Parts: sequence; C-alpha cells; structure tokens
Amino acid sequence: MAKTAIAYKEKMKELSLVSLICSCLYPEARKNIMSEFEDMEVKPINKRASGQAFEVILKPPSPMADSSYSITTPPKKRDMSLEDIQKKLEAAEDRRRSQEAQVLKALAEKREHERDVLLKAMEENSNFSRMAEEKLIMKMEQIKENRDALIAAMLERLHEKEKHAQEVRRNKELREELTA
Repeated sequence: MAKTAIAYKEKMKELSLVSLICSCLYPEARKNIMSEFEDMEVKPINKRASGQAFEVILKPPSPMADSSYSITTPPKKRDMSLEDIQKKLEAAEDRRRSQEAQVLKALAEKREHERDVLLKAMEENSNFSRMAEEKLIMKMEQIKENRDALIAAMLERLHEKEKHAQEVRRNKELREELTA
C-alpha cells in the first residue's frame, strides 16, 4: 500500500512538471472552455490531486436545428379506425385462444404422463405381488416336500425298529424254547 502511494506521488510530481514545461513553451492564455460541442460546453471547475470537476452547460436549441426530434414531446399517435381497432381485438382474442390452447395441451400432456406413471406403478406393484406370491407358493411346496420326506424317513426308521424288535422277540422265544 505504501509503495502504491509513493508511486502515485511521484507520478503527480511528473505531471505537474510536464504542465509547468508546457505552460512555459505556450505562454498564450487558453480559454477556460475545455471542449465545445454542438449543443453543450464543458468547462473545468477546479483541479485537485484527487481528480478534476467539470461543468457541463447545455445550449438552447438553435433555430436551424432539426425540430422533428424533441425529448419533451411524446411521439404522435395516429388516429385509429374502427377496422384497425377490430383487427387488434381479433388478434388479441386469437392470442388468448392460442395461449389457452397451449395451457390446455400442457395440462392434458401432464395428466397423460401422470396416468402413465400411475399405470406403470400399478403394473410394477402387480408384478411384485405376483412374484412374491409365486415365491411363497414355491417355498410352501418345498417345506411340504421336506416335511413329507422327514415323515417318510421317520416311518421307515420306525418300521426298521419294529422289524428289529420282532426279530429280537423271535430270537428270544427261540432261545427260551431251546433252553426249556
């Protein structure tokens, strides 16, 4: 920040020095008017290190100036005939109908999209329910088959035990007969 301020002060010294040299080379007094345009004058008010102020003076319009353009007067409105008014009303009505048709079309498309989404959701729900039901039926069938196989295995073991028990009884009776 300090370097910037020092550089700024140096630049201002150089500018004032250039200004002094120019005033020595061109000693004639200059007009106080900085610039003059067709309809305004620009005069410097004062010079400072922080900047410069100007005064802008607007000249009154000359009689030779083009009087067709004026800032204060609004543009002239032309008289409209009944046919022109009718045409404008019809065009406005057509625009309103067109806009209304676009809104209705957009609403119809939105409703159709909602219906499609609802149908798709219902279909997916139905498919999910059907698949879940099929899985449940398959699982129940598997459980029933496993249960039947378990019961059949238990009955088989029971028959084998029964046969073994009969054989043991018969062997026991034969021993008793032989020993008796």
